[in-house]
Amino acid sequence: MGYNAIVAANSGVDPFIPKPGTIITIPTAWIPPTTSVRPAIIVNIPEFRLYYFPTEVPVAVVTFPLGIGDEGRETPTGTYAVIEKIANPAWYVPRSIRENTRGFPRVVPPGPKNPMGSHALRLSRNNILIHGTNRPWGIGRRSSHGCLRLYPEDIVRLFKLVETGIQVVIVNQPLKISERGNSVFIEVHGFEDGEPSVGKAMHMLADRNLLGRTDFAKLIRAIKEKKGMPVEITVEW
Repeated sequence: MGYNAIVAANSGVDPFIPKPGTIITIPTAWIPPTTSVRPAIIVNIPEFRLYYFPTEVPVAVVTFPLGIGDEGRETPTGTYAVIEKIANPAWYVPRSIRENTRGFPRVVPPGPKNPMGSHALRLSRNNILIHGTNRPWGIGRRSSHGCLRLYPEDIVRLFKLVETGIQVVIVNQPLKISERGNSVFIEVHGFEDGEPSVGKAMHMLADRNLLGRTDFAKLIRAIKEKKGMPVEITVEW
């Protein structure tokens, strides 16, 4: 879990020191983004989450929470590829950071003080990497200069799973729709860029021919609450 996921699923609960006896929802279900390309990595910015789709379709999708670019240093959406896998990366400190922070070296060598962690995947947009972190509390937050940060154990696992050349698609999808059997689900994420709306959700449901099976009161409530996890919105007959 990332910080944002726990907060969104537990509105009104102190995320650091919940009161004794508080019932906490752990949101461990997701609606994966759609993709026709395998293998592929899909990153959904409003969700602060990365999905790895392996080549074999029946194999389960692997997913990890993320830290993303801070305000003014937003992680760019688009389609890229992994062009390099780096174990024990050095951090070449951006000039903007060196100019604003006195005493910063040009290069931080591998080790516990390196904010890139133990492994990194360089994307075809050269200034963007998927990497680990020495500050795990930044996962599920805006905490980077544009790169995508994973928990230390997660970047090790992803590094082993992927090969150079794999496609990486970074999207902005605050709304996701799915169905299972006769049930309809929506997953809503609050985000300052591309805030979800009932109208947008209705268009998405109509495109999948699901409006007739949707309870609009449940839909409106799900959009308002933005719990960041799948919520059933099926009409009861």
